[in-house]
Amino acid sequence: MTPKAATIQDVAQAAKVSTATVSRALSNPDLLSERTRAQVMEAIRTTGYRVNLAARNLRMQRAGAVLVLVPNLGKPFYSTILRGISDGFARTDYAVLISDTENRPLADGELVGNFLDGRIDGIVSLDGGISPAALDQCRDHNVDGRIVFACEWVDGYAFPSIQSDNAEGARLAIRHLYDLGHRKIAHVTGPRGNVLTAIRRRGMLEERSRLHLPAREDWIIRGDFSLKSGHDAAVSILAMDPDDRPTAVFCAADMVAFGLIAGLNAGGLEVPGDISVVGFDDIDMAESYVPALTTIRQDRMRLGQTAAARLLERLGSGPVPDPQEELLPVELIVRDSTARIAS
Repeated sequence: MTPKAATIQDVAQAAKVSTATVSRALSNPDLLSERTRAQVMEAIRTTGYRVNLAARNLRMQRAGAVLVLVPNLGKPFYSTILRGISDGFARTDYAVLISDTENRPLADGELVGNFLDGRIDGIVSLDGGISPAALDQCRDHNVDGRIVFACEWVDGYAFPSIQSDNAEGARLAIRHLYDLGHRKIAHVTGPRGNVLTAIRRRGMLEERSRLHLPAREDWIIRGDFSLKSGHDAAVSILAMDPDDRPTAVFCAADMVAFGLIAGLNAGGLEVPGDISVVGFDDIDMAESYVPALTTIRQDRMRLGQTAAARLLERLGSGPVPDPQEELLPVELIVRDSTARIAS
């Protein structure tokens, strides 16, 4: 015979408090003294009481879930950010749902429909490719205050945005190569139209200008954050006149750098003996790659945790905070893929 599930009355009796006090301990614990809270939590533990979240969410007219939009779930870059978001919601009763947008345009009404159908309470978007039309629909239905962007963002919209200092990261990469004696520095970009592509390219150009380095269009090679685009960039560099090819390359992402190094090695150029390479992101594989990759580290765990904290603020009962852009510091991590230029 299945044992009877504990009720809130059982908890109240065990804690020697009223059922209202038990309810308050679960929904508004700050209203109780520490001693009373401890009594109730101990009673919950000993009785085995489980909160009926579905019923409570229905009473409170909330879904009890948040949605995380990821542009490509297969990329290892996102794993630590997702861990940070999960950590940020770990001590709440919100479930974290993950959706892979696959870098595709959302269908009409798809984004706002998640709110209107009662499936979610808020969104953390790692995808900066969401269309203005989809965001306008959220604004028109007054749910835009429950959307937070992390890592990427959409220009022209005042959503909370947690970003790494991408421009400074690009400047650090160019400065590092310059300090090693490199003057002929190429750049493999991210995909066209991506906000990170634009801001990292801008930081790269600003630092090149400050250091009076030559700005050559043929040394700016289009990429797309993928291994293949790095390999394709290697083919382009290998086709250049050996006396006029760059001695160093700054890649807009670690995955691009891995593809570039593999392609250069296949073509007979050694990294860093013949050409130095810097990446961006410091994904887990960067340290164990051969050669270990010099790169710009983003604090991806903090990106996720901060995004979760900002969304929780907006889902709370207090006044909605003004949208703000938060810029997190980046760090140059020097490893084996860069070296002083041969004299």
